[in-house]
Amino acid sequence: MFAGPLRTLRSNHLKAPSSLSRFLHLAPPFLLDDYIPRYNLLSSVDAAKKRSEAYAHLRNCNLCPRLCGVNRFERTGTCLIGADVKVNVIAPHFGEEPCIQGHNGSGSVFFSGCNLRCVFCQNHDIAHQRNGFDLTPEQLAEWYIKLQEVGHVHNINLVTAEHVVPQVVLSILHARELGLRLPIIYNTSSFDSLESIKLLNGLVDIYLPDFKVWKDSTSKRLLKADNYTATAMESIKAMHEQVGDLCFTPDGIAKKGVLVRHLVMPGKEDEGQEIVKWLAENVSKDIFVHIMEQYHPRAHVGKPKRETAKSNSVDPGGKPLSEEKVKRVRYEDINRPVSDQEVSLVKQAAQRAGLWRFVEVAEHGGFNI
Repeated sequence: MFAGPLRTLRSNHLKAPSSLSRFLHLAPPFLLDDYIPRYNLLSSVDAAKKRSEAYAHLRNCNLCPRLCGVNRFERTGTCLIGADVKVNVIAPHFGEEPCIQGHNGSGSVFFSGCNLRCVFCQNHDIAHQRNGFDLTPEQLAEWYIKLQEVGHVHNINLVTAEHVVPQVVLSILHARELGLRLPIIYNTSSFDSLESIKLLNGLVDIYLPDFKVWKDSTSKRLLKADNYTATAMESIKAMHEQVGDLCFTPDGIAKKGVLVRHLVMPGKEDEGQEIVKWLAENVSKDIFVHIMEQYHPRAHVGKPKRETAKSNSVDPGGKPLSEEKVKRVRYEDINRPVSDQEVSLVKQAAQRAGLWRFVEVAEHGGFNI
């Protein structure tokens, strides 16, 4: 009686595993009967150690690869955020993956500031600007409780928190004393230090890292960061060692594990192919992957080049520039939407590498489990 469903499942994957269980995201070993968040299993001694470490890192900030070393009780580093956090939005969010947002939404906290300077940032108004309101870690913890008790969300989703890890640690520890019982999601660009991921161990249930680019030349130009790829590799491997592959409860909601995102960018599909191949070969072929296609020019992309913005611009020979040259914009190579073919090439590379657990749109138009 399984002949029909099995044929359907096989058609959805280029390289189908031999066992029926590997076709199903909710099948063993990825199915949990119940789940207790990791921070609620932490001993009081370990919790006290983490609280002490968090304060120490705030006094000598070294938890992200920028290694600013500043005392954040006195001044700020690259991220422009001090000892408190600046938050732009706190609300149930329905723009995440189906297994993250579920029916009630993901309890998302969008932090202002970032330790990257991506020229194409899709959340430029939040990550590149200090818009929002200030909260102490204790006040942030109280918002987690509001999201749980009033919003009835499925999880607490910490978006772009790489630069506020000490404050996040303190907030989670305080929230557990207030009665928090939701999984914690660490939603990151992967520009994290191993020390940072170590501090989060035992507190985070789901890691949601974005592996952005592959080439160092690309990260220097588009992310304004050196060694991004090597850093992302170390971080994602450390995340997976902590929580493993993505697991669900029977309601289809993810509870623990790693879900890697890759935003396919115009003309960078070769880098995406390298990223998914690396994930399959070095992390896990069972890792959950979201190959994203919603790139569109944002932030600095498409803005007029500074040197050609003047109306009296001339070329080196002294002649007025043509109208075409005057209208040239910054980062022209990525000043367009990504094509279906570019996205398809990355997806095909992922399947050839042996990856099979993908975030896909529900064919029935509802909640995809």
